Amino acid sequence: MRIRSEGSTVDEVRGQARGRAATPRAGRPRQAEVARLAGVSQTTVSLVLGGKADDVAISAQTRRKVLGAAERLGYVPDPAARRLAAARNNLLGVFSFTATFPTDVQHSYYPFLVGVEQEAAAQGFDLVLFTGSSTGGARAGAHALHRARLADGCLVLGRHAPADQLQRLVDDGFPVVHLGRRDEPEGLAWVGADYVTAARAVVGDLVARGHREVVLVCEDDPVPASTDRERGFHEGLLAAGVPTGPERVHRCADPERDLTPERLRAWLAAGVTAIVVEETDTSAAWRALNAAVSAAGLDCPRDVSLALLGSPPPDHNGPDPTGFDLPRARLGAAAVRALAALVAGGRPDEPLVECAFRPGATVGPPPR
Repeated sequence: MRIRSEGSTVDEVRGQARGRAATPRAGRPRQAEVARLAGVSQTTVSLVLGGKADDVAISAQTRRKVLGAAERLGYVPDPAARRLAAARNNLLGVFSFTATFPTDVQHSYYPFLVGVEQEAAAQGFDLVLFTGSSTGGARAGAHALHRARLADGCLVLGRHAPADQLQRLVDDGFPVVHLGRRDEPEGLAWVGADYVTAARAVVGDLVARGHREVVLVCEDDPVPASTDRERGFHEGLLAAGVPTGPERVHRCADPERDLTPERLRAWLAAGVTAIVVEETDTSAAWRALNAAVSAAGLDCPRDVSLALLGSPPPDHNGPDPTGFDLPRARLGAAAVRALAALVAGGRPDEPLVECAFRPGATVGPPPR
């Protein structure tokens, strides 16, 4: 796990702490406050105060900063939390921020759960499925996430898991792993797919077939999975010597209203020969674009080539799209291994699992 220092300098944080000292605080100091005062990450504080600093490359100077900050703030470990951490029950939680818990085999998250279950059994853990977000949406799920503490650790699925609730779990030292790359909160362990390399390969295949005017369509939701795909898209064009820029990317908040036959014809009239679509949980953009091709009376790939940065939705009944397959079961298994390492007091890696390129029937040479 990467350990990096906070953005503020130590002097700035110390000054802020002195300014706050005049105001009586409610409750005991938290590890996050020690981290701010010491100018290090909360993960570093957890390792030092937990007596695990010798297991990683933490300098003596950094250790002194952490211990000094803890002493200045009057930080003491929570004995109740330590007792809870020591009392393991071999249960791993799975919390999904979706409208319905993904137990339907048609749900895009279901293969993740298959890998999670198989690896949990191999590791000697049982699973607890938390469905708090299923009964009341993401808002209710944010408040229900604290129930995950009933397990030894928890896997979290969903593009929009609340960062503040995850941060509280991380700050308290509760083992939690997010399935999918996240930039925040600080110290959160995650397991994700290598979307950059996979998207680059898809674009490289298009360019090798002669396409130069290529557009990326993505939903207006700049989460890490989306930004990684976009990065791979641009890198694929640049690697082939094709100029690129933000004008190549089309974002749509409402794909059904936005990706119309008229927009599609306008792109083709401007010289676009291939369209690359980002896969999401709903596959809304992919469905809307295919509907637009059909409504416009066009043929794919004769009139326009379509590529999908991901796997087609389970109910897709057309030709297999060119793209890449997300190794969902392998990702689920990798997430369990990372969580098991955290529960055991170790340090999990943050692996990027490789996606396999999928040749399909939706890409051909540019039309004459």
